[in-house]
Amino acid sequence: MRDLHACVRDFHAWDENRWNGNLFWTGSELCLRTAENAGPMELNIHPPLPGRRDFRIGILGAGFIVNDCHLVAYRKAGFNPVAITSRTRAGAEKVALRHGIPKVYDTPEQLLDDPSIEVLDIAVPPMHQPGLIKTACQRKTVKGILAQKPLAMNYREAVEAVAACEKAGIVLAVNQNMRYDQSVRAARTLLEKGTLGEPVFATIDMRGIPHWMDWHRELGWLTLRIMSIHHLDTFRYWFGDPEGIYCSVRTDPRTKFRHTDGICTYILEYAATSAGAKILTRRHQPFATPPSATKTGIDRSGRKAGFPTLSSAQWGNCSSHWKTVTNQRSVAAII
Repeated sequence: MRDLHACVRDFHAWDENRWNGNLFWTGSELCLRTAENAGPMELNIHPPLPGRRDFRIGILGAGFIVNDCHLVAYRKAGFNPVAITSRTRAGAEKVALRHGIPKVYDTPEQLLDDPSIEVLDIAVPPMHQPGLIKTACQRKTVKGILAQKPLAMNYREAVEAVAACEKAGIVLAVNQNMRYDQSVRAARTLLEKGTLGEPVFATIDMRGIPHWMDWHRELGWLTLRIMSIHHLDTFRYWFGDPEGIYCSVRTDPRTKFRHTDGICTYILEYAATSAGAKILTRRHQPFATPPSATKTGIDRSGRKAGFPTLSSAQWGNCSSHWKTVTNQRSVAAII
């Protein structure tokens, strides 16, 4: 952890890993300290773990998210996955062997009939998820459900899934994982403490080209509910619910299957503060070629605050970046 003066020296130096005029973080390099206190600031980058970690977890699905993300994280945290099922028994067995899961079921119904399962991890496409949630609620054997996003194919189905869990007394959580990213949690801490000043403008730009799954081809819709859902939840995590939303979408010419929202831009407008209206924008433009001009915003003091024009190689190495401008300083991160 370096002091504020070291950070200031770094970003004034300007090199390929620093953005001129902004305090810049890369990965775990969260190097902010207050000017008044040279001691380290607690940024609260790690979420609190439950007091009990041996809840028996049953998993519906054996794809990438389960195999390379959930189960890896569960083992690191000391959690207790005990059963799994998937579309094919062979797929479930392969994942179970890799992660040491003792039980493999042929069908979701068999797993849901296991009275020992306490927590259900559902990792399936949204067209199948509401039905599995309702089936679990009918059995009332599990205490909690972790579901993927989007929760359902439409708002009505999502509301029905939530209502079913409430009626059954089951806690339902949607896997909005970006809010648990270390830089995103650190930014919230800085905003809550007032370290950055009063927020007036924030952006999230995604430049990575997504790897679309086969089931995405069946949807018709695409980016807003598959990728933008991460960024919209991050804005809500930082600032709460907006009062107004503007959104514009178009197709992505490189995506050959039918879709409506390949490239998206939207603005979230928040209630007026002492600094005026608080506006947050996020543009999704997943092109391999970087923009030719800097995207800019203006903070309350009238200072220009913009993204630099990065090279193709630099854009290619990052999936997304966010930026918050306040009345005192602007902070950015690549994640």
